Amino acid sequence: MLKNRIFLLSILFPFLLSAQKSPKNVVFIIGDGMGLAHIYAGMVANGNHLQFERFKNIGFSKTYSANNFTTDSGAGGTAIACGVKTNNGMIGTTPDSVAVPSILEIADKNMLSTGIVVACDVTHATPASFISHQPSRKMNEDIALDFLKTDVDVVIGGGRKNFENREDKRNLINELKTNGYNYAASLEEVKKIKSGKLAGLLYDGHNPPMPERGDMLPESTLAAIDILDNNKKGFFLMIEGSQIDWAAHDNKADQIVKEVLDLDKTIGKVLDFAEKNKNTLVIVTADHETGGLTLPKGNISKKEFSASFSTKDHSGVLVPVFAFGPGAENFTGFMENTSFKNKLIKLLKLKN
Repeated sequence: MLKNRIFLLSILFPFLLSAQKSPKNVVFIIGDGMGLAHIYAGMVANGNHLQFERFKNIGFSKTYSANNFTTDSGAGGTAIACGVKTNNGMIGTTPDSVAVPSILEIADKNMLSTGIVVACDVTHATPASFISHQPSRKMNEDIALDFLKTDVDVVIGGGRKNFENREDKRNLINELKTNGYNYAASLEEVKKIKSGKLAGLLYDGHNPPMPERGDMLPESTLAAIDILDNNKKGFFLMIEGSQIDWAAHDNKADQIVKEVLDLDKTIGKVLDFAEKNKNTLVIVTADHETGGLTLPKGNISKKEFSASFSTKDHSGVLVPVFAFGPGAENFTGFMENTSFKNKLIKLLKLKN
C-alpha cells in the first residue's frame, strides 16, 4: 500500500508542482534604454547593492525590429506587448499596419484588472504599445483616444495636454470621468483613491526627471497595486522607468544612476508585494539599450566609476531579463522580445 502511494505521488508531483507555478498577477517592468552597464552603474553608485539582486531567474532578450538591427521604443514596446516584430516608429501593429492585441488588452478581455504606471507621458511609445494601435508613435492625440477604447483600470503618468488641450477641442478627461474613471491631477490625489478605475494624469507633458519628481514612480506603483489587487481574478500591471533612456541619450552617467535607482526602489516595492502575495510574477527587462554604455574603470569602495558611451542613440545589443515568482523559470536563457506575450498568455491561462 505504501509503495503504491509513493508511486502515485511520484507521478502526480510534477503536475502538482506545475499547478503551483501559474501566477494570478503579473507585474511587467520596463527600464527604457536600460542595459547591463546602466544597472551596474547604479549598483556601484549605491554601494555595490541593488534590489535587482533579489532576482534568481535571469535571461537575455533580442531587441532588433522588423526593419532595423537597432529598434526604437515603438517597435521594442510593440514586440513585448503584442508579440510581433514591427517597423521602428509603429505602435501596436504589424509592419503592414494590422492591429495586434496586446497582453494588456487580452488580460482585460479575460476579466483581469489592468494598469499602466510610467515616468513619462502616458501616450509615449512604450505605454502606447500596450494600449494603442497607430502607424506612428508621434500621433499622441490619437493614442490618447485609444485609452477610451480599452477598459484599462489604472493609468498613472504625465501627458495631460493630450487629453484636454487637443486640436479637436475634445476634453478626454471629462470623457474618462463619464466612463467611470476617478481623475487625479497629483500624486496626493492618486493615493486617496483605493478602488474603482483611476486616470492619474499628474503632469501637463512628461514627468520631471529625478530627483524633481520624487517618489512618484514607487508610490504610484503601490497605489496601482492597491487598486488592482481588489480583483480576485488577478491583474496585469506594466510599469516603465522611462527616463533611463533619456539620460543615456544625453550621455549623462550621473542622471542614468538617478533614474536606475528610482526604478530599483520601485522594483523593491513590487518584490516586497510579490513575496507576501505568493501569486505574483514579476518581470523586469528593457525595450533596448541606449548609449552603448561601458564602464572601463571604477572604484567599488568609493562608489565611483568612469563611463564611456559609443553613441547618443540606441544600440542593438541584447538586454537583460529578470524574473521572480511563479513561472519565473520561463524567462531564462536567450529569448526573442516577441516571446513575452505568448508565455504570459499561457501562464495566466488566458483565452486569446
